[in-house]
Amino acid sequence: MNAPNDPPAGLVTSRAHSARVYDYILGGKDHYPADVEAGDEMCRHWPALPVHMMENRRFMHRAARFLAEECGIRQFLDVGTGLPTSPNLHEIVQEVAPESHVVYVDNDPIVLAHARALLQSSPEGATAYVDANMHDPDAILGSPEFRELIDLSRPVGLMVIGIMHFIEPPDDRRLVQHLLDPLPPGSFLAMTIGTADFAPDEVNRVAREYRRQGMPFVLRDLPTAASFFEGLEPVEPGITQVHAWHPGPEQNGIDGRDIAMYGAVARKP
Repeated sequence: MNAPNDPPAGLVTSRAHSARVYDYILGGKDHYPADVEAGDEMCRHWPALPVHMMENRRFMHRAARFLAEECGIRQFLDVGTGLPTSPNLHEIVQEVAPESHVVYVDNDPIVLAHARALLQSSPEGATAYVDANMHDPDAILGSPEFRELIDLSRPVGLMVIGIMHFIEPPDDRRLVQHLLDPLPPGSFLAMTIGTADFAPDEVNRVAREYRRQGMPFVLRDLPTAASFFEGLEPVEPGITQVHAWHPGPEQNGIDGRDIAMYGAVARKP
């Protein structure tokens, strides 16, 4: 197993961490034995977990490209960034519009250690990394990086991908709304939300393993997932499983029972 030889300061390697489990299951190298053990156990419970995780990532790619190409969004706030895995958000949107600005947010020491990979902006654009927690949205919105790169007189793409299943009620909707409130009309929310609607036995076993490892894990049914988009104007086809949102050739043949994530993109009127 490939892993960093010198863990970043403040990093606890004896416990599994969601970002590193994700990295391990998707074939990355920034993880530790505890993450491998947890990931193997989760995949034993649900062998489709790698497919599900990859489709969550691919949804982010398609949603970001859609916002840049079709909606003209040129500044993005990506909350819960996770470990850098190319193509990252800025690579997607700056391929469309090199002048785009991207602010990444996460609070894992290993993500911070690899933040340089998130800062390789095109010369015309800009990227920044904010070491902050979604539970403290004021720290995100008040950070020098956010204030410098995000112009609140122009629409913003708020990306909340693969994080809400780690945010427990009753804070969940309030936190998303807090991030949306200062964004101007014409901004967009792109979001994915974990569910057990399609493979309840397997996915609930994975959820129990996350909790056993000390990580909160919340699964939401369709009405609850849809509630995050109340007051917004959904982009067609609305909220769907992530592989079914603007699918491309890579989504051909995917079994819906292998996907435990809803996704949608919606506009702030």
